[in-house]
Amino acid sequence: MTGTGEVLFDFIASSVKEFVERETDDSKLSLDRRRELGFTFPFPVKQTSVSSGTLLKWTKGFAIEDMIGKEVAGCLEKAMTKKGLNMRVAALVNDSVGTLSLGHYHDTDTVAAVIIGTGTNACYLERTEAIIKSQGLLTASGGMVVNMEWGNFWSSHLPRTVYDTELDADSPNPNDQGFEKLISGMYLGDVVRRVIVRMSQESDIFKPISSKLSMPFILRTPLIAAMHEDDSPDLEKVGSILRENLEIPDAPLKVRRLVVKVCDVVTRRAARLAAAGIVGILKKIGRDGSGGITGGRSRSDHKMRRTVVAMEGGLYTGYTMFREYLHEALTEILGEDIAKHVVLKVTEDGSAMGAALLAAAHSSVPVDNVQLL
Repeated sequence: MTGTGEVLFDFIASSVKEFVERETDDSKLSLDRRRELGFTFPFPVKQTSVSSGTLLKWTKGFAIEDMIGKEVAGCLEKAMTKKGLNMRVAALVNDSVGTLSLGHYHDTDTVAAVIIGTGTNACYLERTEAIIKSQGLLTASGGMVVNMEWGNFWSSHLPRTVYDTELDADSPNPNDQGFEKLISGMYLGDVVRRVIVRMSQESDIFKPISSKLSMPFILRTPLIAAMHEDDSPDLEKVGSILRENLEIPDAPLKVRRLVVKVCDVVTRRAARLAAAGIVGILKKIGRDGSGGITGGRSRSDHKMRRTVVAMEGGLYTGYTMFREYLHEALTEILGEDIAKHVVLKVTEDGSAMGAALLAAAHSSVPVDNVQLL
C-alpha cells in the first residue's frame, strides 16, 4: 500500500499466475494460451478507453506515489508478462461500475450501484445528453455509466465534527475524500476511538488513557460493529474488545453502555448520510418520485417505476445496524409510497463478476477464456 507500483503489480501478477495455474490444472487448458481479463481497479482513474486509464489519486489508505499519472492496465500487463502470463486487460473497471454491470445483467431495473465497504463509491446510468462533459458524444444506447467517485464529495452542509477534522489531519490523504471519511468502514472505528479519547480526557471513566487508545486507526470498524450488536446482558463482548484491543481493563457496565451509544451515534450518522447520497442519485435521474422536469422528461413519469440499486461492500452487507439505519433513512427521505418501489439488492462479488462480464463483451478471445480479477 505504501511501496512502489512495481512491487504492487508484481504481487497482483503473482496472484493471477497462481490462480491460472490452479484453473489450468482443472480445465486442461494450456498455460500459455492467450487470455483476457477484467481488471477491477477501485480508485479514481482518467478512463481513456474501455481497457485503459491513468491513476489520478489513491484512496483507502494507499499511498504509492510513483503510480500517480501512470496507465494502470499497462502496469499490470507488464507485470504479467514478467511472470510468463500471456494475458491482456480487456476491460478496466471501477468497482462500482462492475457492481452495476452485474446488477443490470441479473435485473434490468438496476439503475445505480453503491459500494460501502472499506471505502465508498457510486455510479449510475445517465442519458448521454445530460452529461456536460460528453456533449456531442453519441452512444448506441443513448446512455452512459457515470462513475461518481462520491467518496470525494464535500459540502459545508455535511455534519463534520472536531473528531472528523482531527481524523482527516492524521489520515494519509488530508483534505481529500471527505464524504468517504464520514461513512466508510476504514474510518468509522477511528471516529469512535476519538470520541472515547475525548471522553477520557474530560472525565475519569477511562483513566488512565492507555497507549493503544491513543493510536490512530487501532479500532477497526468490525470491532465497533461487534460492540454495537452485542446483545448480552452484561455486554461481555464490549468489555472483551475494550480490554484486548484498547487496553481498557474492567470497564463497568455503565461505561460499556456508553461505548455502545457512541458506536450507535457514529454508525447511524454514516448510514443516514449514505442513504441521502442514494436519494441524491435517484433525484438526479428522476426516480425519487418528485415533480418537475429532468432532461425533457417529467419525473412523475417515473413515480411508480421499480428502481433497483445494486449494493456491495462489507459495511453494508456485514453490519446489520448500519444496513437497518440506511433503509430507515431511505424510507424517511423518500416517503413510504415511493420507497416501496426502490429495491437495494446485494450483488455478491459484483465488482469482479461485473468486470468479467464487461471483459467478455469486449474480448477478442472465446468467452470461456476471460478471467476475472
